[in-house]
Amino acid sequence: MQKAVIIYSTTDGQTKRICEFLKQKLEAKINIDLFSIEEIDRAELNLYDKIIIGASIRYGKHSPKLYKFIEKNIEVLKANFTAFFTVNVVARKEGKNTPDTNPYMKKFLQLTNWQPNLLGVFAGKIDYPSYKFTDKQMIRLIMFITKGPTDTSGTFEFTNWKSVEEFSDRLLQN
Repeated sequence: MQKAVIIYSTTDGQTKRICEFLKQKLEAKINIDLFSIEEIDRAELNLYDKIIIGASIRYGKHSPKLYKFIEKNIEVLKANFTAFFTVNVVARKEGKNTPDTNPYMKKFLQLTNWQPNLLGVFAGKIDYPSYKFTDKQMIRLIMFITKGPTDTSGTFEFTNWKSVEEFSDRLLQN
């Protein structure tokens, strides 16, 4: 049986939720582990046939820890089957929800020396009640500018779970 690892970098937990969903979909056919980007140093990446990384965006950027991890492990990543997906609210919009059209995916690929075998883009979630005051106001402003939801009493999930399931199917095909 193949052995795979899913590594996630999350800000508010939606990327972790997506990774847990993927793990649940894949574990019947693949021996799979799940680690946060902070925990992954405990794992030996060479033991895995597939390395899947999911990362969220906050204020237009992926976590610096993600870039450090990729730089540190670039040789292992290049030697194995790898997949990468980004989770961001911009992907809620048609025309910004594919690897070819999502600005954060494009930027990520430009900033790294890594070309994963499989790419994915998923819309995230806005959970205003859970944000600190400053984040709540900044995200509200961004949503106002981009014609998104601005009701700070609400939670708005944009993740298309069917797209996540299709991504899991593509992972099984490779």
